Amino acid sequence: MSREFDIVLMGATSFVGKITARRFAKLLSRQPEAFRLAFAGRSESKLASIIDDLKREFPNVAIPVLKGDSMSEHDMTLIAKRTRVVVSTVGPYDLYGDALVKACAENGTHYCDLTGEPQFIHRMLANYEQIAKDSGACIVHCCGFDSIPSDIGTYFLQKRAQEAGMGQCVDVDMRVKAMKGGFSGGTIASLINIVSDVRRTPSLKKVLFDPYALCPQNKGIKQTYIGKAQSDWVTDQWVAPFVMAPINSKIVMRSAQLLPDLYPDGFRYNEGMLGGKGSKGRRSAKLISAGIKTIVVGAAMAPTRWLLQSFVLPKPGEGPSPAEQEAGFFVVQVHGKTETGHRLSVQVKGDQDPGYGSTSKMLSQAALALAFDLNDDQVGGFWTPASLLGEKLIERLAANAGIECCVLN
Repeated sequence: MSREFDIVLMGATSFVGKITARRFAKLLSRQPEAFRLAFAGRSESKLASIIDDLKREFPNVAIPVLKGDSMSEHDMTLIAKRTRVVVSTVGPYDLYGDALVKACAENGTHYCDLTGEPQFIHRMLANYEQIAKDSGACIVHCCGFDSIPSDIGTYFLQKRAQEAGMGQCVDVDMRVKAMKGGFSGGTIASLINIVSDVRRTPSLKKVLFDPYALCPQNKGIKQTYIGKAQSDWVTDQWVAPFVMAPINSKIVMRSAQLLPDLYPDGFRYNEGMLGGKGSKGRRSAKLISAGIKTIVVGAAMAPTRWLLQSFVLPKPGEGPSPAEQEAGFFVVQVHGKTETGHRLSVQVKGDQDPGYGSTSKMLSQAALALAFDLNDDQVGGFWTPASLLGEKLIERLAANAGIECCVLN
C-alpha cells in the first residue's frame, strides 16, 4: 500500500496506549527510518503532552499526531486512509471500537487491537468480514495477553509436534503455571461491560458460552470448560478457572478452523490456572475460583458493581509503575496429545507483567508484523494472531518482546 504512514497508534493517550507509544518510540530511536509512525486520539493537548515526554527520552524521534474521535466514522475513515496499519488501544471496544474497525475494513487498512470482548468480535465478524475480504484488510483482534500466549502457544505446539513426526495434537490443555502482575483497568472495564451487556441482552449468553461463536463454521465437538477448582487431569496439581479462558478458547478454536492442515478434526482445547499441589494447592485453586465468581456476580448487580469499581478493582487509565511492570512475568504451558497417543508440552514465557508490560510489547510487534511480514498476495478478512502471523510473530516476540516459546519435552 502507498500510504503516508506505516502504523498509526489510535488511543495513544490511554494507559496501555502510553506504554505502547513508548515501545514504538524506543524502536524508532534505534532505527529512525524503520517505519513511519503517527499517534492518534481525541485530545490534541494530551497527545502533545505524550510527544513532549517522549522527546525528552528520545530526542531524535519525531512523531506526528492525528486528531480523531473513535466514535466518529468520518474521523476514523480519514485516519484509516492515511496508514497501512492501525493499532488500537481504545477500549472497552464494545463501546468505542465499531467505527474504527468499519473504516479499516472498508479502506483496505490492516488492524490489530487488545480486545478480549467476544460479543464485540462477533458483531464485527457479522458486519465487516466480507467487506474486509473484498478490500484486502487483515483484521486481527486479541493481540495482548488475551490471546497471544494461548493462540501462539497452541500453534507452536502443533508445529513442533508435526515437525517431530508425532502428528496433530487433538487434545490440548493450556495451564497458567505462574504470573505476577494484575489485570489492567481496561480489561476489568471490558469484563464489567460484558456482564452488563448480558443483563441487557440475554441472547448474548449464546455468544459468550459457545466455544465456536467466532469460528467460520459454528459447529464442532463438545469442549471441556474448567468452571471450578478441581484436580487437574494433565498435571499433578489443582487447577482453577482462568478468567481469560472464555475469549482465549474462542480465538484458539478459530485458529483451528482457519488452519485445517495444522489442527485436526475433533480438536479439543481448554484452559486453567494452576493452584499447586496437595492441600495448599487445593486452597489456592478454591480462592482463585471464588475470586473470579465474586467479580462476575458482583459486576452483575449495581450496588456491588459500584463497590468493586470504587474500592477494589483498577480503573481504566490506572496501572502499575514501570518498575512494577518490569518486575512482573508470566509462564504459560501448553500440553498436547496427538491422535497416535504421543505427548508434547511447550511453554510461553513473558518477562514483564501480563496486563501492561508484556501486552504492550505483544501488541506493538503484532502491528509491525502486519505492516512488514505479510505476503503481497495475502487474503483479507478477520484472522487470529496465529493463523495470520504465525512463525513471523513468534520470531518477533522472541527478538523484541521478551516472549519466549520453547519445547519442554
